[in-house]
Amino acid sequence: MASPKYLVVDDSLTMRRIVVNALKSIGFDQVVEAGDGKEAFSKLTAEGADFVITDWNMPEMNGLDLVKNIRGHQQYSNIPILMVTTRGNKEDVIEALKARVNNYIVKPFTAQGLKEKIDAILKSVEPKAF
Repeated sequence: MASPKYLVVDDSLTMRRIVVNALKSIGFDQVVEAGDGKEAFSKLTAEGADFVITDWNMPEMNGLDLVKNIRGHQQYSNIPILMVTTRGNKEDVIEALKARVNNYIVKPFTAQGLKEKIDAILKSVEPKAF
């Protein structure tokens, strides 16, 4: 089976590099990057993705609005989404979960922590029906 394509969304180039390098270190090398939710949604519709990893706080369209936008489109509504953010308070986590992110990780994180969250999400979502 082909390696899943990850869409990594963060307005910080440094943070995107950290996430991309963490993904590569655990064996995922198909990655598309975007600097905000608006760019991410265009890349999702143009290039596709199997998994979205997004920050919350970004200009143009924040991560929460991106999640709501993705979930609002039937074609993309079941794509696994992991939110990676500095926002760690309970209310934010609940708000993200209500928007239907599959999981949530608070920065800073380790490659192993990222891998564990991704593995947990992949185990919990239904495999693509072909």
